[in-house]
Amino acid sequence: MTDAPEEGADFDRRLAEARQRQGLEKPADPAKAAATSLLGIGMRVGVEMAAALAVGAFLGYWLDRVLHTKPLLMVVFLLLGGVAGVRNVWRLVGPKGPRP
Repeated sequence: MTDAPEEGADFDRRLAEARQRQGLEKPADPAKAAATSLLGIGMRVGVEMAAALAVGAFLGYWLDRVLHTKPLLMVVFLLLGGVAGVRNVWRLVGPKGPRP
């Protein structure tokens, strides 16, 4: 008959090793963790803004071509894309907590 605590410890050890190999464990150095986190946030902010503006510009251009309203809808949707990008960034970095 096998000893249950020994099996559990072996499983935990193998699980920890697998998580380290996959990069799922947090770095031991807090400064490195903070830099990685800030870099990730910065990249996400840039991608959020660029994607929102690109989608707005594309939709405006496409609707202008379909409805023959040359620059009007592109300007409107470009502005809406900018607003959506700022809103997404604000949700990412803005204050957290209950809203009134």
